[in-house]
Amino acid sequence: MSANEVKHLLAERRSALTAELERLTAPPSDPASVSFGKRVGDGTTEAVERLATTATARSIAASIAEIDHALQRLDAGDYGSCENCGRDIPKARLEVRPAATKCVECA
Repeated sequence: MSANEVKHLLAERRSALTAELERLTAPPSDPASVSFGKRVGDGTTEAVERLATTATARSIAASIAEIDHALQRLDAGDYGSCENCGRDIPKARLEVRPAATKCVECA
């Protein structure tokens, strides 16, 4: 895969993740009373859902940061080499995980 193809793939993935993150972090259209009470009700359910959404949003934000880091390495000419040991990252790994910055052994 050429550098331009990798850049395009990473940019597309970043765009999709950014859209998903915006959707997850948008204010609720029907703000419910979010609380943790002794009884399960709408407020408790909403609170649990928001906690799950927050965890997912953090994971997506971390993925976006990984993609940004890979794009920086691509621009610097370091893409495809392990940050730890300096060896080439196998092409199969980069095809599966284009934002990888470490070889399998170092990861």
